[in-house]
Amino acid sequence: MDKNLYRIGFWVSLVAFIAMVGFSVAQISQLFGVPRYPWDAVLIYGFSLCIATPLMLAFLALHYVTPEGRRYWSHAALLFSVIYALFVSFNYVVQLTAVIPYPDANPVLNQTPHSLFWTVDALGYIALGLATLFAVPLFSNRGVQKWVKWFFLANFLVTPLICIVYFYPVFSMTLLLLGLPWIVTGIGSTLFLMLFFKGGSKIEQT
Repeated sequence: MDKNLYRIGFWVSLVAFIAMVGFSVAQISQLFGVPRYPWDAVLIYGFSLCIATPLMLAFLALHYVTPEGRRYWSHAALLFSVIYALFVSFNYVVQLTAVIPYPDANPVLNQTPHSLFWTVDALGYIALGLATLFAVPLFSNRGVQKWVKWFFLANFLVTPLICIVYFYPVFSMTLLLLGLPWIVTGIGSTLFLMLFFKGGSKIEQT
């Protein structure tokens, strides 16, 4: 059973990693005005949507390969990953299906700075930061687990920067640059989580 879980964990982590790279390229390209709206938004929301569910399933696999005595931490991480996936998936599906295709879309649905869906998106990424934080105690300081551990911790530590980007009263493109470290921690987290499952590394009981 564990072998199957590691296999599932690898594939869903791989999908999340590929989507994370795609999102990162789309986000950086948007800063240079390439491509133009609506395709920049379609790519960003589309790749972001493809991160959420696979990453949640990776946390689910992580929970089930965790020894019984340490499952509080993996369960907490899983719960926050579910919150993340729920909030951001709701947002991105609305943007892709109810906003972008319509020039006269209801402005309440539009994700603009300090709007309802802007806040929903922020709550999703805060939850993801907490998911990676609660998973940190699961990993040792050896081999690939060390890299998962430190990238997960780094991902949580950039969460305050994400909060500033989302909640600072005046939004600007310069402010958006504060969130760029999340690209590094997000790619690194999904990459090394994938390698953790690929190598079949065991989480220690204590």
